[in-house]
Amino acid sequence: MRGAVRGFGELLITAGVVVLLFVAYELAWTNYEADRQTHRVTDTLREQWAHPRVTGPGDIGSSKFVKGKGFAFLHIPALGRHWSSPVVQGVSLPDLARGVGHYPETAGPGEVGNFAVAGHRATNGEPFAYLDKVHKGDYVVAETQTKWFTYVVDRTKIVSPSAFWVLDPVPGHPEVAPTQRLLTLTTCNPRWASYQRLIVFGHLVASRDKSAGPPIVLHRSLAKGNA
Repeated sequence: MRGAVRGFGELLITAGVVVLLFVAYELAWTNYEADRQTHRVTDTLREQWAHPRVTGPGDIGSSKFVKGKGFAFLHIPALGRHWSSPVVQGVSLPDLARGVGHYPETAGPGEVGNFAVAGHRATNGEPFAYLDKVHKGDYVVAETQTKWFTYVVDRTKIVSPSAFWVLDPVPGHPEVAPTQRLLTLTTCNPRWASYQRLIVFGHLVASRDKSAGPPIVLHRSLAKGNA
């Protein structure tokens, strides 16, 4: 009996150690690896923009984006003066470990339709960890090779994971042809679970050439070295 109890106790200790190691992996190691990949995507994209090739993906147009590759940056001042993330084409787990991911069937930055982006809220870099701090009236800026696109947040909403209508060109109205340039950000809700989705909806309010400098909502943070 003593041997059985001792063996069961050792089994519980071993299971506890395994659980702790898994938690440490999820909380620390995946973030570390995602940060490395995000910086790599950022450096690669900045280098490509600084030395553009004659042939390659266009500035906008989701059909020309390359899966798994960065093509833009997202800036959200409400998440911090220096918050930015590369936008990667695709929303698979490897894609979302490199930044935030663009839903391939949705519009590109600044295009008519719905520019829809997903991001992890916990682990794997967790770029949208505090997306719940973004509210109506806040700004989201998409930066491409030649343009700045400024969106204003209209509303936020909690939905089920099956609410794919949020990705429609006109969210919730699949039969309606889009005329506006919309933005949708998606992430898990609550932060440490995945049984809901937190959605941020917005629309384009301004665009400007990169040569004109960053929009006023970013000017201070970018001047201090925000990527």
